[in-house]
This record gives sequence, structure tokens and C-alpha cells, in this order.
Amino acid sequence: MTAAKQTPLAPVPRREEAEEVFLTLTVAGQLCGVPVRAVRDVLGAQAITRIPLAPQEVAGSLNLRGRIVTAIDLRRRLGLPPREAGGAIGAGAMSVVVERDGELYSLLADAVGDVLPLPPGDRAPNPPTLDLLWRDVSRGVHRLGEQLLILLDVEQVLAIGA
Repeated sequence: MTAAKQTPLAPVPRREEAEEVFLTLTVAGQLCGVPVRAVRDVLGAQAITRIPLAPQEVAGSLNLRGRIVTAIDLRRRLGLPPREAGGAIGAGAMSVVVERDGELYSLLADAVGDVLPLPPGDRAPNPPTLDLLWRDVSRGVHRLGEQLLILLDVEQVLAIGA
């Protein structure tokens, strides 16, 4: 039996840092991103029931296939003006459902956009001019053309009152 001649394999380029994939969403005109690995579902406008005595950032709860989901109003959480006055709770808002410690939460955004792979090497730290409230919930920023994409830290967004 003859031995097969082995050809050396071409070296595989090493990637120091793998791309992270983000779902983009818009809150009061600001483009934000959440890691796709944290997203469980994306829903259109939902009926939201107010929860008495809940913090102002909690818009209420919604029912997702039999599970109760706490809805977080990102506008209130990020210190932005509310949607049009007089509308129903969460009216017109899209829901990005995330999970934390076995519980589901809905992040209410004005719109949900694309899924983008972003290399971590292109991420910049939070600019010093970024509002303190935003800095607390941001993992950094990416420049996308003329827009600044703020990368939200889901754990920090959900840390209401902490």
C-alpha cells in the first residue's frame, strides 16, 4: 500500500475577536442595538396591562403564549419624552422580548430594524458627552454612516431602581 501524499493545509487566518451580532431598534430617533443572543422574540404592538405601584419605567405586562412578560418602556427608562400623549400604554411600540434569570421582559421601542454583525474592534467607548443615564446602560458605540449606534447592555437596562 502506498502512502498518500499529504499536502499542507493553508493557514487559517486568526480572528482575534469574533463579530457580535446586534438587533437594531429606534427609541425617540436614536438608533440602539441589543445583542441578538439576548433576544427571544420580536412582537408588533401588544395589549399592555398597567401594573399598580410599579416603577414608572415599567409600562405594564403583556401575555406571550401564556407567559406573563414585564414590559419596560425604553423611552422612560432612558429619560426620553413619552410617545404621543393620550395614547394607550405601549400604543404603536414594538416589543423586543429578552430573558433574564428565567423571566421574560419586553423592551418597548419605536421601531425594530436590521440584524447587524459588528466587529468588537470597531466599537468605541461611550463618548464623554453621552448623558449619564445612557452611559449606565451602554456597552459602547458604533458609527454607522452618519448615525451613532448605542449598544445597550440588557442587564443594565433591566436593572430598574438598582
